[in-house]
Parts: sequence; structure tokens; C-alpha cells
Amino acid sequence: MDLTSVLVLAGLGAFHGLNPAMGWLFAVALGLQERSRAAVLRALPPIVLGHAGSVLVTLALVSLARLAVPPKAVSYGVAAVVCGFGIWRIVRRRHPRWVGMRVTRWQLAGWSFLMATAHGAGLMVLPITLRGGHGAAVLASQSLLATAVHTVAMLTTVTAVALLVYEKLGVAVLRKAWFNLDLAWAVALVGAGAFAALT
Repeated sequence: MDLTSVLVLAGLGAFHGLNPAMGWLFAVALGLQERSRAAVLRALPPIVLGHAGSVLVTLALVSLARLAVPPKAVSYGVAAVVCGFGIWRIVRRRHPRWVGMRVTRWQLAGWSFLMATAHGAGLMVLPITLRGGHGAAVLASQSLLATAVHTVAMLTTVTAVALLVYEKLGVAVLRKAWFNLDLAWAVALVGAGAFAALT
């Protein structure tokens, strides 16, 4: 994997870390509920692990397809799925609802897995990983490396944002400085799908 791919994967991880729907808002809410900075920090590992699990499952499924199907067919299939998912996210922007704020770490990881999957987290990294080699060992190592780079960048960003909002800004900042990251993400998915089709 070249430096450009690593930087793009890290940038996508950072972008996910900025998105409140990916977990920092949930972590801050838990911290405010318990009036504890430690509660914010405790919530972050399960959130990030659930996200990483979603990305890794997506990459693993596509890697299996790459072993069984001609590369061009996989590339066009991925492009169609990523573009289609982006368009679907633009048209339908409702989020799955969670039942409450009293959750275990496993429930929090499960919630994060579902949110990342619903937002197409793994789909976004596919165009970058499709540029790599073939063979089971290469695909497995590439999937693990891509997930690790993406996850470390997300963890760094989500931790910084959650602590900044909890300690300094408060959740009221969302009313004053809100930017629709879901819409930006959906548009980026369509762009990534087009990129996968063209390359």
C-alpha cells in the first residue's frame, strides 16, 4: 500500500471521527449523564472497535469476492454498490434509533457497528483497497492494514473531538456550528464509487 493510499485512509478515518453520528456525541452524552470525563473515555474504545469491525467485515467480503470473480467485475460491482449506497443516503437520511443511554460496552460496540454499516464506512475505503494486489494472503494483509490505518485516525480524531466538546464547548455547539456531515459523506460515497469505476 503506497503513501497516498495510507493518507487517504487516514483522512477518511479522521472524517469519520468528526461525524457525531459515528460516536463522539454518544460518548459525550454518556459523560454528561455520569458527570465524568472517564465515562467519555470508557465509551470510545467500544465505539471505535465496532466501527473497525464494520470496515473489516466489508473488506473481508469484497476480498472473498475478488478471489472468486474477475477483478474488473469486482471493481464495477463495488463502484455500483458504493454509488448506489451514496445516492440512497442522500435520498433517505433517517438514522436507526437506539433504545436509551444505559448501555453495556458490548451494546455500545454493537451500536457502533450498526451505525458504521448504515453509513457505509467500509464501502468508502473499498476504492482505495481495490488498487492493491491479489491472492488470499495479500488481500488479508491489505484489509487488516487498511482497517488499522482508518481506525487509528478515527480513534485519534474522535477522542480529541469528544474531549473538546465535553470539556470546553458543550453539545450546544452543534446548534451554532452544525454542518451536515451525513450529506457530505453521502456525496463523498458517490464520488468514491465514480472513482472506483473510472480506475
